[in-house]
Amino acid sequence: MTINKHPILPDMVRRVPDQFSWIDHRLVREGYIDYLSHSAAAVYLFLVTVSDSRGLSYYSDETLSRRLGMDPTTLAEARTMLIRGQLVAYRKPLYQVLALDCRRQPVRSNTEPSSIGQVLQQIMGGANDRL
Repeated sequence: MTINKHPILPDMVRRVPDQFSWIDHRLVREGYIDYLSHSAAAVYLFLVTVSDSRGLSYYSDETLSRRLGMDPTTLAEARTMLIRGQLVAYRKPLYQVLALDCRRQPVRSNTEPSSIGQVLQQIMGGANDRL
């Protein structure tokens, strides 16, 4: 059964603005957001909002921490979660929001312990491969 949906306020229907900010519905539909902490989801939303049409953003850690009310450790953990989930790539000072259509299955951050070396390799290698 198909439900016909109509905007509640037709004169306020959102459109993709000239500066290009949007969020891909597959983030929810394919369950990728289910594996994110609140902090990681907040960082992702911020980056999607401020990135250009190629997903690039130069916001510093200091600015992200201040704008999101997040301490540096929480920001670093959120960034690691986004990188492991293949949602962003990072090479200081540049973030890249990655295309969801190029993604594999979501990566659970708590399925098995990783060594610090494995985490660093994934962060540095994964980010460099995607930029």
